[in-house]
Amino acid sequence: MTIAANATAAMVAEIVAELRVSIDAHNEPLDNLWMLFGAILVFFMHTGFSMLETGTVRFKNAQNILSKNLLVVCLGFIMWYFLGWGFAFGTDAGKFVGSDGFFGAGLMGTDAMRNWFFQGAFSATAGTIVSGAMAERTQITGFAIYASVLTTLIYPFVVHWCWSGSGFLSYTDEVSGDSTSFVGVAYKDFAGSGIVHMVGGIGALIGALIVGPRTGRFDPGAAEEFAPHNVPLCVLGTFVLWFGWYGFNGASTLSMKTSDDAFSAALVCINTTLSPSIAGLTLFILRAKVIAPKRFDVCGICNGILAGLVSITAPCGSVEPWEALIIGFIGAWAYQGASMLMQKLKIDDPLDAFAVHGVCGCWGVLAAGIFGAPDTVGGNGLFYGGDQIGVQIVAALIIAAWVTGISVPIFLVLKKVGLLRVHIDVEEVGLDEHEHSPSKSYMMEDDPAKKRASEARVSEARVSESAKATSVDV
Repeated sequence: MTIAANATAAMVAEIVAELRVSIDAHNEPLDNLWMLFGAILVFFMHTGFSMLETGTVRFKNAQNILSKNLLVVCLGFIMWYFLGWGFAFGTDAGKFVGSDGFFGAGLMGTDAMRNWFFQGAFSATAGTIVSGAMAERTQITGFAIYASVLTTLIYPFVVHWCWSGSGFLSYTDEVSGDSTSFVGVAYKDFAGSGIVHMVGGIGALIGALIVGPRTGRFDPGAAEEFAPHNVPLCVLGTFVLWFGWYGFNGASTLSMKTSDDAFSAALVCINTTLSPSIAGLTLFILRAKVIAPKRFDVCGICNGILAGLVSITAPCGSVEPWEALIIGFIGAWAYQGASMLMQKLKIDDPLDAFAVHGVCGCWGVLAAGIFGAPDTVGGNGLFYGGDQIGVQIVAALIIAAWVTGISVPIFLVLKKVGLLRVHIDVEEVGLDEHEHSPSKSYMMEDDPAKKRASEARVSEARVSESAKATSVDV
């Protein structure tokens, strides 16, 4: 009897071992497929950014902004391979930065390779956000230098603090085994409202401030001349971005092999649908019925949708769908208020990059600490007696300070050495004509009144520049 029992037990153990091997053999490809598919969707978002930014700028600068979108992807992935990945996910060095994994070291494994690709696509996205805020008056060389710094130093350090599992904002306590931070509970940012969008949005604000507004942008009656030249491209770009966002948020589950993974991904996709939907509608109604000139603003609903997407990116995995509606609704107001303030302060941001990504990114970080019930979706929100909000506030302040502290000196140096802003004559004729393949026609040539008004502003700007130079010489 004992012999039979032992034989049976051995057989069962052998079967269990074989099943585990079989399960592991299936789990790895499932996770790999899920994350690679998500990374491809995130990569495709650059198509949406390119369409949206091209439609928003004037026709004479379309090729220039497209070249910057292409450039930031190429530079972003190269910098991510050389140094960014190592700083972000390398072996911890005092919870501040990774210390190995540079130049592709340690990438020859399925898990590492898929994470490198997925996170690299996120890194390039942060750089693309900045390009829109500085459009139509920034030199390619200066932008390329800043984009390289952002994807090498600024973004990877923030990733290490928050997503590496060993940074000071989120690491595993050696005694309890719980996720924690230097201020208590671990920072929560499911897909990057703060880590990706705030980083890009703050960089966009600093860049727009230091490069200065486009010539004549805030002159009386100039708004029509600087309006988006191709609204259909803006709309199509918005839809492409929304489509890609399901990879941005959905694949941030990082796995797809269990029923819990499937539930989390489904919840994320529902929230990634409801928040932008309510935000877009809110902006559409606000600009049609409340905010002058009270028109059905197509580009307004586009930015409203993006505001809702950015707002839900941090809390999308830890809130219920009805909470996503509230988050998107508030995100629309946050975007509109920030956009109006930028106009009031005469900070020229053609894409409203700071209002969409910086402000709504910050709101998303805070929302992850306010909403989310622990007994339903694993949240730890303030409204449910949780203590998540403290670390969310601290993290938002640290991220803003880090990006500002590096971006300001970089942009100031670029400005000082003459690598930031194009000459006024180049800005007037258009960057396409001066730096790229000349286009056959420009919208301004079809409207003599616009052309005369623009020439008058440029003439005034030249006189002002000459007066400043004379004053300095004296």
